[in-house]
Amino acid sequence: MDHTDPLNDSITRRDWVTRRAKTLSLLTLDTASWCAGFLVASWARYEFGITPRQCASALGAAGVCAVVHAALEQVRFTARGRHPVGSVGDARDLGGIVLMTAVVALAALLPMTDRPVPASVPVLGAAVALLAMGGGRVFYRWRRDRDARPARSADRTLIYGVDAASERLIRVLLGDPASGYLPVGLLDDDPERQGLRVAGLRVLGGRNELTQAVRRTRASTVIFSINGSDAALMRDVRSRTLQSGAAFKVLPPVRELLDRPVTADAVRDLQLTDLLGRAQRVAELTVERSGLAGRRVLVTGAGGSIGSELCRQIARCDPGELMMLDRDESALHALQMSLHGRALLDGPELILADIRDADAITRIIAERQPDIVFHAAALKHLTLLQRHPGEAIKTNIQGTVNVLEACRDVAEFVNISTDKAANPISVLGYSKRITERLTAHYADRYGGAFLSVRFGNVLSSRGSVLTAFQAQVRAGLPITVTHPDVTRYFMTLQEAVHLVLQAAVVGRGGEALVLDMGEPVRIAEVAQRLAAEAPKPPEIVFTGLRPGEKLHEDLFGVDEIDSRPLHPLISHVRVPPLAPAELAGLDPYGEPEELVKRLAACCDRSRARLDDAARPDDAARLSALPAPR
Repeated sequence: MDHTDPLNDSITRRDWVTRRAKTLSLLTLDTASWCAGFLVASWARYEFGITPRQCASALGAAGVCAVVHAALEQVRFTARGRHPVGSVGDARDLGGIVLMTAVVALAALLPMTDRPVPASVPVLGAAVALLAMGGGRVFYRWRRDRDARPARSADRTLIYGVDAASERLIRVLLGDPASGYLPVGLLDDDPERQGLRVAGLRVLGGRNELTQAVRRTRASTVIFSINGSDAALMRDVRSRTLQSGAAFKVLPPVRELLDRPVTADAVRDLQLTDLLGRAQRVAELTVERSGLAGRRVLVTGAGGSIGSELCRQIARCDPGELMMLDRDESALHALQMSLHGRALLDGPELILADIRDADAITRIIAERQPDIVFHAAALKHLTLLQRHPGEAIKTNIQGTVNVLEACRDVAEFVNISTDKAANPISVLGYSKRITERLTAHYADRYGGAFLSVRFGNVLSSRGSVLTAFQAQVRAGLPITVTHPDVTRYFMTLQEAVHLVLQAAVVGRGGEALVLDMGEPVRIAEVAQRLAAEAPKPPEIVFTGLRPGEKLHEDLFGVDEIDSRPLHPLISHVRVPPLAPAELAGLDPYGEPEELVKRLAACCDRSRARLDDAARPDDAARLSALPAPR
């Protein structure tokens, strides 16, 4: 049965014809250049009085040189390949071939007594031919680049910031007719870069000249591209851009692009996270991803913000099998779509199950036999759980016990916790603190690397304060903040995932890992910045702290010590174990107020300071880690 695709065959034939046409065009150009070079050289040699016989001799010699040139070109192509036409490499190779051809011609002419052309003709003729060949190739490159440039209808664009990423972006935009952006100039505050040209575009000044540059170039968009720039600079450039009447776009820092190349699709609108003024630590966390290669990995809560990003990052590490478990079928559908561009929901990688179902979880883990489990499934909304503590018990506590009980033969288990587990005063904090202690218990019981990871507020995750603020602004509602002085620790989704993956490498059983998230952010300031960016600044309303909320979050409990034996940005906190038997009195169907008291008592029970001395395997762990930056 013939399985050939007529469309692919047609494309292949068309490509073959195009390549042959280009080769024939270059061969014609080179032959014509040699002929022109020898004619000009002969004309000059005979003092501008060349006879028909001398002209014929010059053309004959030029034809021989053209054949030698073509042969040398083929040898070079076979041995080393071909550079793009009109490139620096192509010019270098072309010069070498012309020189060798001239040497061959001279070597053939000098022994002759009756020379068809004077010995000076190959020398001068080769120089003229090289100029003609080079000029033709430059013209070809110019025409090709011009045809590939965005259409005149594309947004005329200024790019602020000259660095490696912006240079790549400029070349990508100039070579992509569908990009929608036509670069027309550059801006940079560095005095040494004034007047510099990149891909033919000139630096027109700094931010003080932005309005003038927009007017001169008729630009409608400014793309901000400076790696490591502070939020104040970005806010200033954005303000000047909007005052000039142009749109403001951002090229994300290279650390956010991860393994993706710089493309036109990377250019995006400004996000509030760009304006927080918080330096990301993700670039300083070196993750040894080879530890996941070939291993069987299970992620619970795979459809959530953290779980889905974990799956996307783990998929890049070439695991032996990636198993994604969630009770939300729509979330699994969206996750598979983001991973593969399609979502047939018919593969074994997706597991529809609820961690509350102990029998199902036990059966799944026994059948699939994962080597590593990342436990991200949980309820996380503080206020809702404060009103329904029984649900926190059923999902966050009993669900975690179900997973831990089933992981008897699992080598590594990473429990996703929260900074609210440090000195908890809310149902969410109590439940997550209990899961940390349960994980520590099973680390002792099974002897595996069972540990927890504490997150701050993850920017742009579902239900985060920033997402809520942005929704209020879009709806034209006031921005509601609980208290003028309330602060929170923030981390980006990339930092959260890096910390989890790092935990799988450096974490030790019975610990909780905490990322150094820098200084806490005052929520009222975030609201003020967001309000200032809105077309119509909304009112900011203070509603008061809700039950279970803290004015300031803690990263460590009162009995915990900040120890960083393996990485300067990751703290290792020893967690006192808690056996499931000690939770026997927790009835999820009891009175909410009584349940809250019992949860608090479980967190306090058996609280004991743990010796923070380094373990014997610290030296081995340290030798396996890359040196911190």
